[in-house]
Amino acid sequence: ASETFRARRGNCLSFSSMFVAMARNVGLRARFQEVDFPPDWTLDRDTYVLNQHVNVRVDLRGAAPRAVDFNIGDLKASYEMWEIPDTRALAHYYNNIGVERMQAGDTASSLSCFRRAIADGDRQFSPAWTNLGTLYLRNGHPAHAEAAYLQALKASDSDLVAMSNLARLYERLGDREMAAEYQKRVIYHRNRNPYYRYELARRAYDAQQYDEAIGHLKFATRKRPKDDEFYFLMGLSYLGKGDAQAARRWLARAEEVAATDALKRRYSSKIDTLLRDGGSQH
Repeated sequence: ASETFRARRGNCLSFSSMFVAMARNVGLRARFQEVDFPPDWTLDRDTYVLNQHVNVRVDLRGAAPRAVDFNIGDLKASYEMWEIPDTRALAHYYNNIGVERMQAGDTASSLSCFRRAIADGDRQFSPAWTNLGTLYLRNGHPAHAEAAYLQALKASDSDLVAMSNLARLYERLGDREMAAEYQKRVIYHRNRNPYYRYELARRAYDAQQYDEAIGHLKFATRKRPKDDEFYFLMGLSYLGKGDAQAARRWLARAEEVAATDALKRRYSSKIDTLLRDGGSQH
């Protein structure tokens, strides 16, 4: 299956756009933000879709800025967020529609949307180039697909989806050397992603490979030092090894960095239970 991008939960992006328009209309300073969400893949027909996320930062008079998110259940304070211009938000919008139209088999409309994402939105928005490449490949134009994927990497040299699709394309064309080169780049960049390493740690923990899990989590916590879930799994991994002292230290750290009082209380209530029971629960 090929891979493509879209902003996470497209209807939330539409709600965010309406909110920005209304906030600005009453004199508030509102800006779009991209959120460094953990990788969230879904399988849509024959395509794996990497869902990204956009929300809104609004400056309130006399109060600290707030993040307004229409998928608030998934938002964590530890996620990095950065402001983007309206042109980038527009690129997200047309890119989303383009993916939806591509999945529906409407090639002409999809092509138009990806082009608008780039021309009217942001030429450096690599997901639109990547998706354009996928559209070209689906319609029998591998040379055009290659050019679009390479343009995506020119815009963002860490675009894993473009790299992965290029590796598949070169494999399909019989160029094993280039396929291996891009697959090597995929592995390198993926291993530098703290959320990917956390997922590897989860798998290792489930397989009772606690030292392996701890190794992945040490990398992840260096990259994301405020993610409570990383510390919590670290504590469980040390508990699995039988090191209760280290487990208590890492579980306490999870409680310390937790973003809300409710989450802190939840960790606090779990720590003694886990240490008493030997870590039998996730």
